[in-house]
Amino acid sequence: MGNRLTQIATRTGDAGTTGLGDNTRVSKNSLRVHAMGDVDELNSHMGVLLCEDMPAGIRAVLVEIQHQLFNLGGELSIPGYELLKAEAVLQLDQALADYNATLPVLQEFILPAGNRAASLAHVCRTVARRAERAVVALGNEEALKETPRQYLNRLSDLMFVLARALNRHRTDGSVGDDVYWRSERMRQAASPQ
Repeated sequence: MGNRLTQIATRTGDAGTTGLGDNTRVSKNSLRVHAMGDVDELNSHMGVLLCEDMPAGIRAVLVEIQHQLFNLGGELSIPGYELLKAEAVLQLDQALADYNATLPVLQEFILPAGNRAASLAHVCRTVARRAERAVVALGNEEALKETPRQYLNRLSDLMFVLARALNRHRTDGSVGDDVYWRSERMRQAASPQ
C-alpha cells in the first residue's frame, strides 16, 4: 500500500485534489473518493455504535467489520488492488444466518428506532447502502472486483438484523422488541370487528 501518514496537514489538497494509494492525484469530487469517503463514514459510525452496551458476540462481529471496512477503504484507494477477500462476505453470511435464526418473524415493516444501539445500527445500515451505491457508481465507470459491492450489500442486511437483535438486548434482563410501523393493515388487524 501507499506511504504511511507521517504528517496530516500537508496542504496538498488545497487545490481540490487528493492522493490515492498509488500516488496518483484525483479530484476530491471523483466517484472513487466519494466511495472511499462513504466507507470511511460507515466505519466511523461503527465506532460510535461500538461505544454502546451490547452482547459480546455482536461486539466481536462489529470489530471484525471495522477491520474489513478499513481493508475495503484501502482497496478503493489503490485502483486495481485487492485487500477485501471473498471470505469476508462469507463471514457476514454466517453472522446473518446466526442472528436471524434467533429473531421472530417480522409482522410488518419496522421503523429505524428502539434503543440507542439499535438506532445507531440502523444509521450504519443506511450509510452502508449509500456506500454500496457509491461503489456501484464507481464500478460503472472503472473496473472493480465484485467483493466490495457484495460486502456492502450483505453488510447493510446484517445491520438490519443486528438492529433487531440489539433492540432485544436489555441490561435489566427484560426483552425488547422491534418498533413496528403503524400501517393500515396492522390497524385493521388490531381493531375489533
